[in-house]
Amino acid sequence: MKLPIALLTLLPFTLFAQPNALTEDEVAAGFELWFDGKTLDGWKHGGNWKVDESGAIAREGKGGSLVYAVKKIPDDFELRFEWKVGPGSNSGVYYRPSQYEYQILDNSKHADGKNPRTSAASLYFCMQPSRDATKPVGEWNTGRIVCKGTVVQHWLNGEKVVDLDYADSKNAFHVDLLTKRGGNLSARGANLSLQDHGDPVWFRSIRFCELKAEDELDRTPVVPAEISTEILEAEAKKLEGIIKKREAAAAEAKKGK
Repeated sequence: MKLPIALLTLLPFTLFAQPNALTEDEVAAGFELWFDGKTLDGWKHGGNWKVDESGAIAREGKGGSLVYAVKKIPDDFELRFEWKVGPGSNSGVYYRPSQYEYQILDNSKHADGKNPRTSAASLYFCMQPSRDATKPVGEWNTGRIVCKGTVVQHWLNGEKVVDLDYADSKNAFHVDLLTKRGGNLSARGANLSLQDHGDPVWFRSIRFCELKAEDELDRTPVVPAEISTEILEAEAKKLEGIIKKREAAAAEAKKGK
């Protein structure tokens, strides 16, 4: 049975028969397999990524992000992937220019896990997930990113945890926060990038589909997790430091001209 994308996106990840393969329903919906579990053909990197014996992408040294170079990501799409981290690890999935990041993190040990807005599955430094839905460190998590128009969704282990319409005035605070950090939510046309943050991280089952105009999203409301006053104060100090550093860099660049 062929399922429309609007219904297919609601299906649990337990339907996947094996890693690094498409299901019949995904094939019917137009998904492409961007990693086959055997080679990094089509990916650019500095020699610091490999395919391990389990058929997963693994980071093994310094050298920068792993970038899918075959094509750029279109405006409207769905990306599915699996990820796991080592203790205290930090990474990310970048899917549009200018700070569009699905955070990959060990929430339990990394400092970013203290702030929901920088925790796993957050739209980093913009909107926090509704809750921590991660599995224990060392276990595989299923991630999903769905973007259409001005809507950005992050899913974790079958649960939608971020649903942001950045054109909606009720989300003005979140958009302003990311803008001050240097992000631009209207930016488009990036290559998929898996971040090298210096920590052990693994990816597999990377599947991609371009959405059509008639495809409908699940817009069930999602309430971002509450953030304590103490964490908000720390976040404000961090943002102040980011802005000062950026202004200092701009001033130095101006002097050099």
